[in-house]
Amino acid sequence: MSRPPANRAGHWPSAATSVVGVMGDPVTQSLSPLLHNTAFADLGLDWVSVGFPVGAGQAPAALAGVRALGIAGLSVTMPHKSAVAGLVDELTPTAARLGAVNCVAREKGLLVGDNTDGQGLVASLRRGAGFDPAGRRCLVAGAGGAARAVVAALADAGASEVVVVNRTAHRAAEAASLAGGVGRVGDPAEAATADLVVNATPVGMAGAATERARPLVDPGLLSAGQLAVDLVYHPLRTAWLAAAAARGAATMGGLGMLVHQAASQLARWTGREAPVEAMWRAALAAVGRGGDVGGRPPGEAPGT
Repeated sequence: MSRPPANRAGHWPSAATSVVGVMGDPVTQSLSPLLHNTAFADLGLDWVSVGFPVGAGQAPAALAGVRALGIAGLSVTMPHKSAVAGLVDELTPTAARLGAVNCVAREKGLLVGDNTDGQGLVASLRRGAGFDPAGRRCLVAGAGGAARAVVAALADAGASEVVVVNRTAHRAAEAASLAGGVGRVGDPAEAATADLVVNATPVGMAGAATERARPLVDPGLLSAGQLAVDLVYHPLRTAWLAAAAARGAATMGGLGMLVHQAASQLARWTGREAPVEAMWRAALAAVGRGGDVGGRPPGEAPGT
């Protein structure tokens, strides 16, 4: 791994270093700075990523600071994705469609908002499980921001059907509409016949209020020939994934989506292809090796 250029005194970062950061509350546990700094070092770029703790309601002030300080880009996380969409100068078509931004890039003096969450999942499906959504029946459990990004991305990738299940019907309908003609609201029982089943809820996340909540989709419905994906990556292997694997389904965790969406952000900021393998190694080292992480460095099979 190469190091970024140092200033004349041999110090890094320097006054010439380009700065990006992750903005949210909380951000102390975010892996974004680690992933991006690993990539900057691997590419030999004089860039640095840091955390910007920004409380709810403070997004306008934070964006004003980004403009004034010349911050090169932002990774945006909760609770600011929707607010930032209304504060940037331009939105990509994907961000406008979702009404949410997870990436801000400074381009020709303007702040451009993008959303790389969905493309991160699709990339991890292809790379980590050899799964192409084109022509496949998909079911997404949940209707929050992550679920909405996944629904739209699966439709854009050519899925033949994207079924959304959620405890609140009108939110399920809103999410399903993002898939256009292939999207619809469905019943959890339909997971039994889907090619891909995605848990896009925080159920099962370690330390979350929903850690032991009942999942929307009963993993007992799944079987061999299906792929079960959990967007949760802490733990790497959730109880829901373990139960799906016991039924014979192929499984994949959420670390892949995290790495690939971060890689897309870096490419947008720098114009360089992200070193995904280096980012993967850093992510695995940070969270601990475990099964079904949704992607792999060369030579490593899922489940190692």
